[in-house]
Amino acid sequence: MIEFVYKLASSTLATPRTAVTVSLAGIVTIMLVGIFSPNYNTLPRVPDGTNLIAILLPLSGHLGRMPDWASITLTFAAIILQCIGLAGLLWANSRGWKPNPRHLFYASCVIVAILVSITPVGSSDTTSYAAYGRMANLGFDPYNNGPLATLGPGSPYTQTVGNMWQNTPSVYGPLATWIQQFAALFGGKSNPAAAVDVLMILNGLVFLGVGYFLIKTADDPVRASLMWVANPVLIQQLVAGGHLDTYVAAACVVGIQIARSRTSGWRYLLVGAAIGVACCFKINAGLVGVGLGWALLMKREWWNIARLAVGGLGTVLLFYSYYGLHSFKQVMQASSLVATPSPWRAFQLAVEWVFGLFGAEKTGQALSTDVISVTWPVLMVLVAVLIYRKFGADQPVVVTVPFALCFAWIVVAPWALPWYAAVAWVILALVPRNPMTRWLTLVTVYLALMHCSGGGPATWANGT
Repeated sequence: MIEFVYKLASSTLATPRTAVTVSLAGIVTIMLVGIFSPNYNTLPRVPDGTNLIAILLPLSGHLGRMPDWASITLTFAAIILQCIGLAGLLWANSRGWKPNPRHLFYASCVIVAILVSITPVGSSDTTSYAAYGRMANLGFDPYNNGPLATLGPGSPYTQTVGNMWQNTPSVYGPLATWIQQFAALFGGKSNPAAAVDVLMILNGLVFLGVGYFLIKTADDPVRASLMWVANPVLIQQLVAGGHLDTYVAAACVVGIQIARSRTSGWRYLLVGAAIGVACCFKINAGLVGVGLGWALLMKREWWNIARLAVGGLGTVLLFYSYYGLHSFKQVMQASSLVATPSPWRAFQLAVEWVFGLFGAEKTGQALSTDVISVTWPVLMVLVAVLIYRKFGADQPVVVTVPFALCFAWIVVAPWALPWYAAVAWVILALVPRNPMTRWLTLVTVYLALMHCSGGGPATWANGT
């Protein structure tokens, strides 16, 4: 396998023209899936295959719908092309290709402008966002009940939410909820597609904003651009999928770059605030804060650890106080979920089967859940240490330690989805070429192949 990769790295694929062509082919293919919607890989999808309310953005739905077998085939093909194209781009860069990062940024602007006008592909999350926003606008607490209980089965918002999530309260932070509320204003009572369109546009702007920030602040703007704004894998997962992880990555990279600055130690109050803002979108951003604290602990910078904690916890408490502690309830419950592609799922099924032989399947379920809950965080730390050791001593620990922890979480956590890798990608874009790029690409693409149904009822392809 390694020899095969080395052969590809020295092949025509590593030339700029071929790499760009393959990358664009992967992006255009996923555009076609979204344009010919609704289908299996776009939202919504209900058990009998009919669509109650179609989410058709401006460039979708005009040319008819695509058969499910075709959308599945094209989506898988697109992901593979994106992976190969990204590898080619990075190989070409390592062989001396230095494209103008501004040109990459402008090209990405065109691609993003098109994608935010196409029905989201690969996940039903954007309709959940719209539903939570509608709930909040009506005065319902999105952290207490799911869309079905509050909006009712007849609401267009409820009908477009993935079946697995109609009874699920929000797992997102208050800043995410406020953005969802803003978008839902455009959808009003009966037009969730308009809310989704606004969410897609805002998310695309944030994605481009991160790309521009990296051009201005990264040590190697060319590599950073190839890793983020020109990365076909991320363009699909974050822009075409419309996921909030873009916001998380944005706040985290700002915090890390502030930490790398040469100003006084008081900057760690701002670093903590930036990470706190990220946590107010998705709480998993706390891993970056823990990573930064770990890096400071290695250097015994006690006062900076305290400043980081005050800035981060203070920001989280400030925003979460609007809803109260119960807003963490669903996050805690979701932490026990196990995704089908995860090795933890095989362990879970094995334990349940053994106990089922003795008529104690529920006991087996409880035991497997408890074992997984205790074991995976320990393994995450061990894997993070191994990843950290792959970096040279000359690399800044405020970058490599948070990356190691975030990447280890994606690898080890029982519930991992491809868009969760956004934070790891944006952090890795700050350091020179290293072996972790290869592994992060493979893990992200593997997860993408496993989770790309558009929220349909498939044992291997649900997402939130």
